[in-house]
Amino acid sequence: MRMPRGLVDESALALLEGYAWLPGLRARSDTGVAHTRLLGQRAVGLCGVDAARFFYDEDHVQRRSAIPIPLQKTLFGRGAVHTLDGRDHRDRKAFFLSVLTTGAVEGIAESVGETWDRRAAGWRPDQELVLFDEAARAITRGVCRAVGIPLAEAEADDVARDLIAMVDGFATPGPRHWRARRARSRREAWMSDLISAVRNGRLEVTPDSALDAAARHRDADGRELATEVAAVELLNIIRPTAAVSWFVTHAAHALHRWPQHRERLAAGEEEFAESFAHEVRRFYPFAPFIGGLAVRDLTWRGEPVPQGAMVLLDLWGHDHDPELWDEPYAFRPDRFVGRDIGPFELVPQGAGDPATGHRCPGEPTAVAILAGLAGRLARMDYEVPEQDLTISLRRIPARPKSGFVFRPRGRREPDVTARTSRPATAPAEPAPRPRSESSPAPR
Repeated sequence: MRMPRGLVDESALALLEGYAWLPGLRARSDTGVAHTRLLGQRAVGLCGVDAARFFYDEDHVQRRSAIPIPLQKTLFGRGAVHTLDGRDHRDRKAFFLSVLTTGAVEGIAESVGETWDRRAAGWRPDQELVLFDEAARAITRGVCRAVGIPLAEAEADDVARDLIAMVDGFATPGPRHWRARRARSRREAWMSDLISAVRNGRLEVTPDSALDAAARHRDADGRELATEVAAVELLNIIRPTAAVSWFVTHAAHALHRWPQHRERLAAGEEEFAESFAHEVRRFYPFAPFIGGLAVRDLTWRGEPVPQGAMVLLDLWGHDHDPELWDEPYAFRPDRFVGRDIGPFELVPQGAGDPATGHRCPGEPTAVAILAGLAGRLARMDYEVPEQDLTISLRRIPARPKSGFVFRPRGRREPDVTARTSRPATAPAEPAPRPRSESSPAPR
């Protein structure tokens, strides 16, 4: 099976255009399927519910050998569950599912909320704080406490910075990438020491905690995980939760731009809080796309997908697809109220069944943390000084440029509609359409 001739490697353009690259490339195709080259490989870009089903079928696409080494050395780690397929993947995934039960998710969200409350109680009136940084500190402390990872207060901020660095540098060359590599090296060494200490009895561990489970997990072959791999997977429990800092900052951006949602969040409506969290994850940019390798010669709606080609699933385009979402560039949390979300509909963190496929098993944790902290933001009384709140779709992962600076004044009561925060400098539309559509190019 042949790909179209004359394909140009678009790696540099993908870095330059960020989230708009793949939607724009698909829009220039008559079929909505993108044929290109990326990182020297042939690539096919797909989008939509049926495309997500196609992508997550292991008879079509595999992840083994599909994740570039730079991504493994920053975001996931070598030998991580993300690099496995078939029985090996399902067995390793069982570790995450055993740790991230419904009760554990609730416990993590509660621990993060309590940590946030303790830190917020120490904020001084009119003290300028960066929400992104405060969220990272609270989440890191709360999650480590909930999953049984000992974390000394003196090192907590350093750990938070390293977890953030791993996420911040996964999709870019240059200084951010090398910071991410150094951060992963430090934290894998830390986790390896913890695993070794548990295994040789030097560290008492909370039974059935994530640390305990990582230390004693055995893979499909019945062998105990190598210390380094156990460390990678334990880190893959707490690193994705730190990434919720991006969503929390986006939530604050949304509340600043659309304050009419504060009252319901402040009142503690659980269903609305969860719907708000889903809409933040849908509306704001996080992962632009994910990739795998075609296991054999395939076709997608008549388009060739040759064996070994990189298959790209357009997550950003999917979550703003007008065929799936009414007014996709409008921020409307009510779209999720009373709605059962199908496994291939909302895909900011992947699609499918997390129990059997590659969908992130930590997604319920992200939603729970985000819903809890969004409610706390709605109940806070703070002002937003002038700053640059623009969100560039060229930066991956994207966030408000300033990190969302705020000055706490106290706590809000549920009837918050009469109060407003002082406006910031002309915040840009956070979800600009890709360049190929009829709107200005993203900045």
